Amino acid sequence: MKFIIHSFQSTIRFLLILSLSAMVILTFGDVLGRRLFNTPIYGAHDLTEHLMALIVFCGLPLLTSVRGHLAVDLFDRCIMQPKMAWWRACISLMVAAILFLIGFQFAIAAKEAVFIQEVSQELLIPRYYLYTVMSVSGFISGVAALLPESNNNMNNSDSALTKGPLSRESGL
Repeated sequence: MKFIIHSFQSTIRFLLILSLSAMVILTFGDVLGRRLFNTPIYGAHDLTEHLMALIVFCGLPLLTSVRGHLAVDLFDRCIMQPKMAWWRACISLMVAAILFLIGFQFAIAAKEAVFIQEVSQELLIPRYYLYTVMSVSGFISGVAALLPESNNNMNNSDSALTKGPLSRESGL
């Protein structure tokens, strides 16, 4: 099971890297074309829009699996006690329910996009596939919210995130 999860995470990371690289190259080329040759790349806005959605929704399951969402730790001293495990379980269930709802709503949007043949403005790219990716991402993230926190570099206490320039250990 761990091999499957690791393979899945590696595939998503590769897709994220590929999408982000494509977006950077496209934006760089579009800016260069606009400024130097007065000729922008046709459809760059559509492609950037689709790539941004792919980046956000491909990263959602990874972020959820490591519990990397934005959190306010104002009450952590109280909530992280063993007697409050029921509260953390309820929160995980609510997060999962919300993510399943997001997945369900995007599944409805994908179905409607097929029905009305929704396409992007310039390049006429069908939108249903993007809504389908968003829907699947929502469902996978909901499952990830129910599973135990995955152990990887993002949660390692030796990572750069916890030993950065503004950390307690830096002396600032």
